[in-house]
Amino acid sequence: MTWTSMRIEHDNGLARLTFIQPARGNPIDGPFCAEFREAAIELSENADVRAVLITAEGKSFSFGGDVKAFVEDLDALPKLIKRWTGDLHVGIARLQRMNAPVVAAVQGVCAGGMAACVAGADVLVAETGSRFVAAYAGIGYSNDAGASIMLSRRMGVARAKRYLLLNETLDAATALATGLADEVVAPEELLPRAEAIARQLAGGPTLAYGEIRRLLNSVTDQPLETQLELEAQALARIARSADAREGLTAFAEKRKPRFIGQ
Repeated sequence: MTWTSMRIEHDNGLARLTFIQPARGNPIDGPFCAEFREAAIELSENADVRAVLITAEGKSFSFGGDVKAFVEDLDALPKLIKRWTGDLHVGIARLQRMNAPVVAAVQGVCAGGMAACVAGADVLVAETGSRFVAAYAGIGYSNDAGASIMLSRRMGVARAKRYLLLNETLDAATALATGLADEVVAPEELLPRAEAIARQLAGGPTLAYGEIRRLLNSVTDQPLETQLELEAQALARIARSADAREGLTAFAEKRKPRFIGQ
């Protein structure tokens, strides 16, 4: 596949996923959804990937869904939506289930489905001028791209509902206060700070990160006893890993552990 809307670059365990159509506002359209699915497959199946940094070129991160494409044939739109979300949602799910943590660096406007996508990151860094636009209700549509899940996890159900129903635009400070963003930094610090976090994660115990991510994904829909057993099973699996043995040995020897992601 020749990708036109994004690219992946690898650097010593850190994978950079960059959206590369700034002139169009990095829209979510058919090619984007197909490429996002393929990117998620590549990232999740590459054992050398220990952290993912998601960025976007241009003044704004993304204007969300490509409304221009939507209005070309309104009668065919329901089928189009099912095709696009079939790709996009698979990609989102696979990124959520992989071992490598995900960091997102957001600048300018981040709207609709893209706000939902970055809400699914493990760490979201925004610059002071960023704005998170709900967008869906403003054009008479309900949400997709995991918005109901990711926004609720970050903001709580009641706050996420208000954000979506009132079609709110959250500035960086409000995004931080509601939990949508984890850190807010000056524009010139955005990429260095996000990359520093991603590199820290890339040097960590990747298999343990994967278990932690999956356990937190299941915490809201499992009974107490089931979730406790999932924790026990995950911990037993991790106890067999090289990084877990290194972590215990390093602690006993009073030195910094040297994790290798295995």
